[in-house]
Amino acid sequence: MAEQKTVLTPIPGVFYRKPAPDKDVYIKEGEPVKAGDVIGLVEVMKNFYEIKAENEGVLGQFFVEDEDLLDAGQEIAVIIEQ
Repeated sequence: MAEQKTVLTPIPGVFYRKPAPDKDVYIKEGEPVKAGDVIGLVEVMKNFYEIKAENEGVLGQFFVEDEDLLDAGQEIAVIIEQ
């Protein structure tokens, strides 16, 4: 049985799924992900912090949309370990 791991943001800020407005998203739902892969960014006062997967699997779904405001500890996505 596959185990699900939730990705949380350690800091509050604005969530971005892409490295720049004219670039593609880091990862799409249903795509494989490795530990250490960047899945998004959180911006705090013009500083950007990478949100990385902590485990390997498949990105199940995002719980937030691009440019959503996040609270520290908020769930961003779920990774399904395989």
